[in-house]
Formats: sequence, structure tokens, C-alpha cells
Amino acid sequence: MRRLLASLATAAIALAACSTGPGGDDDAVRVGAVYPLSGSQGSGGRDEHRGVLLAAQLVNADGGVDGHAIEIVSTDVPAAEAAAGAVEDLHADGVDVVLGSYGSTISSPASATAAGNDMVFWETGAVGMLTARSRPGERTFRMPPTGAVLGRNAISFVNGPLAEAFGRDPRGLRYAVSFVDDVYGRAVAAGALQAAADLDLDVVGRFGYDFQTADYDALARKIDRSGADVLFVSAYLVDAIELRRALVRNDVDLLASIGTSSSYCMPEFGAALGEGAVGLFASDKPSGGAIDPSTLRPEGAELLARARAAYDERWGGEMNPAALAGFSAAWALFADVMPAASELTPDAIAEAALAADLPAGSLPNGSGLRFGEPGTATAGDNVAAAAVIWEWLVPGEHMVVWPPELATHRVRPVDIAP
Repeated sequence: MRRLLASLATAAIALAACSTGPGGDDDAVRVGAVYPLSGSQGSGGRDEHRGVLLAAQLVNADGGVDGHAIEIVSTDVPAAEAAAGAVEDLHADGVDVVLGSYGSTISSPASATAAGNDMVFWETGAVGMLTARSRPGERTFRMPPTGAVLGRNAISFVNGPLAEAFGRDPRGLRYAVSFVDDVYGRAVAAGALQAAADLDLDVVGRFGYDFQTADYDALARKIDRSGADVLFVSAYLVDAIELRRALVRNDVDLLASIGTSSSYCMPEFGAALGEGAVGLFASDKPSGGAIDPSTLRPEGAELLARARAAYDERWGGEMNPAALAGFSAAWALFADVMPAASELTPDAIAEAALAADLPAGSLPNGSGLRFGEPGTATAGDNVAAAAVIWEWLVPGEHMVVWPPELATHRVRPVDIAP
């Protein structure tokens, strides 16, 4: 009953997304969407879902998929325990393709359930680890950079451009990794730790914690005792804010701190911390306002301008990283993969996904489109996904500072010690 009520509550959203379109409602291509539209991840989930709705709107305006309108069937999945049931309901309703899910704790059970029902699961934003049950590269395809990539990029950035900006020898820096102990936090932390190992860096502490029970002052004191110069943080919004405040309260002297998606990159993070966010870095996906159109291919730049204008008209404001990720991923499915499929079945869509090969900058978030083959280490992952490093430069404002081809501002070293 709860799942039914959630579906009914989002029916208006689904109907708003699917204009009658060129083929009429009876001929629509029905695509499921499972996102946290409420709950602790609701803010980012709603933004990513909006990006999906916008992609459907614009593709429908262009004629749909081979003349058939796209109809988004949306379900609110506020927490991981609702994911499997939501996908089961979509399967029972005859839906073969599902987009999701913003949150890694939702992505894992949702994609595994979809694969178990021989559906295609198209991940638009979550970055956490998946199990073999999700059948990556066969039934599950992930458009964003993975948690491992975000973690690796963060360490590579600190070890290179940031250490140089501070005038420090990276071989003399000591690193600590703090992470929420779940599928998302562990995936990103693992990427950071592997990068540190590959670079032979000095890791002096690994600090996992339970989101529900964490004592942030105690955690901050442990980090302080480790002697770390650089703190890598894999967290959600609330715990990232609380940990940063605890680090300041406890006078933890750090040279630099860098976090990831779901926290350090989010406008709410900067708004909550104000001056306390300045000088912090985030490893994440680009936002609409941060992309320099000249770094994109012509088709990517044109689509970015169109998407930003349509998003502002429909919802007001700029496309944040979640919204742009949702839009870019859904556009790739609706405009590039589905039209290339021999038929709109899971097998044919998966085959078309694996055959896709778009260069970097083809999509409006700077990404290309190329999936790792089944059975490989990157199976089902978009190995051409764009990832960037943000820096909070002044209260409430952050800009992309790395990599050079996507940067809109130079790195500015700031003393973040209390």
C-alpha cells in the first residue's frame, strides 16, 4: 500500500513529463524513474529527477524516439528499503527500462531487482559499488563517474596541483580518509585509498562511521591525533557539515580537505557553513553554470544552452550537478541509445548501449558515452564520464579548478586551519 501511495503521489510528475507527443499516449515509450523525491536525500533526488523529466520533454519536442513520445513513470523511493518494491511494481506494470537513482544505497537494490527481472537499469547519478546481481554491462549501465573515480581524482588533484599551489612536497603530506560506512561511502573511500597506495602516499588514518550514531567531536579528535595534513571526506550533506563544524570546534589543523558528491559540492553545504566552507574542495560532476561551452563539442554546447534555458523556464534557476547529471544521462538514453536499438527491448537497448561511442564533450555535462564491456573491471560504467574538482572561493560560491580542460578558475590555496 505504501508503494502504491508513493506512486500515486508522483503521478502528477509523471504526467507532466510526458506530453502527448508525436505518437500519442497509446504509442508512448514508458520508462520508469525511481528517485528519492522525499526523505534525507530528497533535495538532490528531486533535482536529478527534474533533469530526467526535462530530457524527456526536449526529446519529445524533437519527435520522441522514432516518432513515439517518452512517458516517464515516476515513483518516490525515499530510502533503500523501498527500492526493490518500486522496481517490482514497475515490472508488473510492463515497464522494461528504469532510470534512477541519485543515491547509491538506492541504486544497488534497485539495479539488482531490475536485472533480476531482465529490465534495463540506467543509473543517472549514484556512484557507489554494485554487486554482480546488478549485471553491470548487461542490464545495468552507469552514466556518472563512479565513486572510485571521484576518490582517485581527489587524491590525484591534492597530490599534484594543490600541493604545488601550496608549495609543498606531496611526498611529505599525511592523508586521512573519513567515510560514512555504507555502499556509497566505502566506494568513494576505496577509490581514494587505492589512489594513495598507487602514489605511495602516507595514509595515517581510515575513519568509518555510522551515519545514525556518529559522535563528530570524537571523530574530529581521532583525525587530529592521526597527524593528518589532508583529510578526504566521503559523506552525505548533514554529516559532512557536522564533521566540518566539529573539526573547527576541536582546532584540527589541516592543510586541505576535499569531499565528494552528496556533500561538499552541494549549494546547501556552502550555505550552511558560510565562511567555514571557503578553501574546501569537492570531487564531483559539473553543474550547468560551471561548464564553459567552449570546452564542449558543438552539439554538447548547443544542448547545454537549450537545457539551461528550458530548466530555468520550467523550474527557475540554474542546473546544479544533480540536475545536469540527470539530464545528460537521460538524454544519452533517449536521444542516442534508444534510437540506435534495433527494437525497444532490454536486449536490444543493452546492445545499443555497448555499441555507443561518443567523444568527451558530446553531452552537456562534458561527458562522452562509452561503456565498459561485461566481465571487465569497468563493466557497465561510462568510462567517458566527466568529473571535476570544485573549490569554495568565497561564501556561497564555488568554481571548477581542475582538470584544466574544464576549469573556469585557477586553484587558490586557502588556510583552512581554525
